Amino acid sequence: MIDRKHIGKILPPAVLDIERGRLRFFAKAIGETNPVYLDERAAVAAGYPSLPAPPTFLFAAELDADTFLPALVEMGVDLGRVLHGEQQFTYLAPVCAGDTVTVRSTIADIYDKKNGALEFLVKESTVSNQHQVTVATIRAIIVIRH
Repeated sequence: MIDRKHIGKILPPAVLDIERGRLRFFAKAIGETNPVYLDERAAVAAGYPSLPAPPTFLFAAELDADTFLPALVEMGVDLGRVLHGEQQFTYLAPVCAGDTVTVRSTIADIYDKKNGALEFLVKESTVSNQHQVTVATIRAIIVIRH
């Protein structure tokens, strides 16, 4: 069982440069066909300053920064028993190529079900851009099977 003392734990911030090539690669990988996510001209015509990040990109970008998995290990979690349970995004402003975002995450809750057979870790994150504008909030629930 994860020690409940970790509730409120603040993870190291993840600073990520949002690169045009990475956005295109991600959009293609998820099967995105909207030209706004693939073609700079279409993005600008739609009112974006550059290619916008596809809706789930911030989750993958935070994983690239590798701040969460080391925190799980530090909490004693066996990574072989981890499942991604749920993900919620609230977008407040677009994230586009050329931006630099900072993801700040906190362990918001830890609870169990089925007499401890399943443990749930809730991570809440705030994403701000280089102008210190909050562009998104993210809530993730990770499931640990015991």
